Amino acid sequence: RLRFTVTLLRTSEHEKDPAFWHSWAQRTLRTALSLQDLNKNIAKNLILFLGDGMGVSTVTAARILKGQLNRQSGEETELEMDKFPYVALAKTYNTDSQVADSAGTATAFLCGVKANWGTVGVNAAAVRNQCNTTTGNEVTSILKWAKDAGKSVGIVTTTRLNHATPSAAYAHSVSRDWFSDADMPREALQAGCKDIARQLFENIPDINVIMGGGRRYMLPKNTSDVEYPNEAKHQGTRLDGRDLGVYVWNRRDLLALNPNNVDYLLGLFEPSDMTYDLERDKESDPSLTEMVDMAIKVLRKNPRGFYLLVEGGRIDHGHHEGKAKQALHEAVEMDRAIGRAGLLTSEWDTLTVVTADHSHVFNFGGYTMRGTSIFGLAPMLSDIDHKPFTSIVYGNGPGYKVVNGTRENVSTIDFYNDNYQAQAAVPLSLETHGGEDVAVFAKGPMAHLLHGVHEQNYIPHVMAYAACIGQNQRHCLYARSEAPELSLTWSSLFTLLTVGHLLC
Repeated sequence: RLRFTVTLLRTSEHEKDPAFWHSWAQRTLRTALSLQDLNKNIAKNLILFLGDGMGVSTVTAARILKGQLNRQSGEETELEMDKFPYVALAKTYNTDSQVADSAGTATAFLCGVKANWGTVGVNAAAVRNQCNTTTGNEVTSILKWAKDAGKSVGIVTTTRLNHATPSAAYAHSVSRDWFSDADMPREALQAGCKDIARQLFENIPDINVIMGGGRRYMLPKNTSDVEYPNEAKHQGTRLDGRDLGVYVWNRRDLLALNPNNVDYLLGLFEPSDMTYDLERDKESDPSLTEMVDMAIKVLRKNPRGFYLLVEGGRIDHGHHEGKAKQALHEAVEMDRAIGRAGLLTSEWDTLTVVTADHSHVFNFGGYTMRGTSIFGLAPMLSDIDHKPFTSIVYGNGPGYKVVNGTRENVSTIDFYNDNYQAQAAVPLSLETHGGEDVAVFAKGPMAHLLHGVHEQNYIPHVMAYAACIGQNQRHCLYARSEAPELSLTWSSLFTLLTVGHLLC
């Protein structure tokens, strides 16, 4: 707490001077004016960062946390995504649901069509859990469009690889919960529907990079896990006896790879979802940033470019459990990965988009003072029950607690604990999604097409247009990247200056 007080005093001296704010605003204005020269190059590479459950309140809180982790007040900090020049809003509703789930939304921002709650890779004519409505209603994703165009493609997630978001990139399933054949009803198997883990390897052959969790869904039932051989809960689940792949399973082996010698990479680092970053075993489990680093280094060797889907999937899980500290640290780690991707690519030929599938009923308030820990207390007591409360609260969830007939007194517990469940207004075993729009951040070729308020399914259409893949390619006959021309111009200028110097 003293740390933030000192930061506040030091920062305040600058902020008392109007010239500080005028100067900052003028720098921002000059940057905005420079955007009048639009980047209309063809995007060689496409990267989509998806923060699962990363609503605007989560973005703001993660920004503050990032600053405070760096010994700053926090509010004035910039996330990597904050630096992107174009921002839009996306409407997240599913075709049958006002407040969306991650499956229908993933179908929207990957396949370009809105879909029903709980379904992946199928249109709204497919009915959840009804296998016989699958055939004829399949929709393909931008990952497949990119693969068909000759690009390398990859998926990186902190959840299991057959979870809702990644599965929409390759699977067609009327149930997001059909992780392996053991999770499917017998009639669905008899009708010919396939589980999602199997579709990962069969629907789009030769996905170049696949990294995340989910080993148990790829292995025969009762097969011991390579990392947890004595724990039955981590054993394989498949009833068909299939062993779906050869994989890297720990951080050491992943980082030992030479990406120049790798064309295909399967990394399965946990039996199910990967652990929260705060709980990650840094010896055995890679961070999201490390996985993104390796993915890009493998994919970028293709002269035709690549498409990469990156999901910070456990932001969502932290919120569902009411564990705001876990959720926000997951968001900060995804932001690190965004920064790493920026260092490995060029804005000239790489379109990078950062967004969320939906929000959560998470918020923070209470008139906290500048520099207050994002996990701290509001500077007042409730005028109703006369007890303190944390700035962070949930609209519903497992944090609802009543002690002796009244709200729990948070001053008697450790609300800075990594797994503290913030107080909630309505008791639920799991907190729910929120229904408001989510932010879309974009940089690179054609990023200016993401502006204003859009339907969520608009996102992959913009990305495909920028890369000249999918259905919008007529403009590509006339479009061209000006990068070679710029290179020639600078080269010519250097030659002229050199000659001029010699003549003088």
